[in-house]
Amino acid sequence: MADEPLVLGIETSCDETGVGVVRGTTLLADAIASSVDEHARFGGVVPEVASRAHLEAMVPTIDRALKEAGVSAKDLDGIAVTAGPGLAGALLVGVSAAKAYAYALGKPLYGVNHLASHICVDQLEHGALPEPTMALLVSGGHSSLLLSTDITADVRPLGATIDDAAGEAFDKIARVLNLGFPGGPVIDRYAREGDPKAIAFPRGLTGSRDPAYDFSFSGLKTSVARWIEAKRAAGEEVPVRDVAASFQEAVVDVLTRKAVRACKDEGVDHLMIGGGVAANTRLRALAQERCEAAGIRLRVPRPKLCTDNGAMVAALGAEMVARGRAASSWDLSADSSLPVTDPHVPGRTHEHHHDHVHEVAKDNLYS
Repeated sequence: MADEPLVLGIETSCDETGVGVVRGTTLLADAIASSVDEHARFGGVVPEVASRAHLEAMVPTIDRALKEAGVSAKDLDGIAVTAGPGLAGALLVGVSAAKAYAYALGKPLYGVNHLASHICVDQLEHGALPEPTMALLVSGGHSSLLLSTDITADVRPLGATIDDAAGEAFDKIARVLNLGFPGGPVIDRYAREGDPKAIAFPRGLTGSRDPAYDFSFSGLKTSVARWIEAKRAAGEEVPVRDVAASFQEAVVDVLTRKAVRACKDEGVDHLMIGGGVAANTRLRALAQERCEAAGIRLRVPRPKLCTDNGAMVAALGAEMVARGRAASSWDLSADSSLPVTDPHVPGRTHEHHHDHVHEVAKDNLYS
């Protein structure tokens, strides 16, 4: 059991209700219920809508995952759940469900970090993570360069976005181009038919005095929006495919350049890329090209495992069990700003509680 723990993972940090079942580093089930269509008319994720959708989808999605995996809930060795970072209300639905199942089944509970889970999911595709692992995580809410020597206990941030995350920039530019929501997949599609060199959009934080590993996409987003507005004001047609390709190139150029530089500086000979934007075809291609040139081995999970899912949470949970990490206590709370330096949230005493308004008091739950 210790080598191949059977773990169920629950992910509700944003608008995907993800439930995965993993045995060791083998994926048995990956069930997802997405509320993305319910948010599309608002042009972005509405937290209250997401929370309600998680509530409705939770039990059916867990049932589907267990059935798909061909296992019974009582056979599980543990239940893992995203404790943060993410939308507070959405996280609370997942944490509450995980507690209920763990308590009812008498199983250990593991509150894990969303970002560390995005790194750990690669074990389901390419086997055990090398140590140390250099990871570039790019999604709607995060753009981070992380160095991990032990995915269950030691994740060190080297750099992060100082404003908009890459995925956020994709959504905003798609909105300006009237391409709908979410922006990532649609810009990727249009960009394939455009010229990435057509328009010279700025590369943020790439000057010699800029932070080596931090990212900024706010200036790029503004620059693209102004370029489009100028075209429209002049009564000219906006070349949507060229704008998409040039904007996308500016984003992936900076991401891959900084990631390869971090690998070289830290003496790490491989790079893992995860998060929703890692599904982008141009990011994958340019990363492959630059890693090969630098003698770095690239690990990117298949697109379905890059976007938010329960399998990644189960993967990290299984690693926690395998390495004998302490389970979380029943006063585990959702922490919308959980730092990546906490890959998991073990038992806390009341003296060490984070002072959050959404802290769940143990006395109220199990008195």
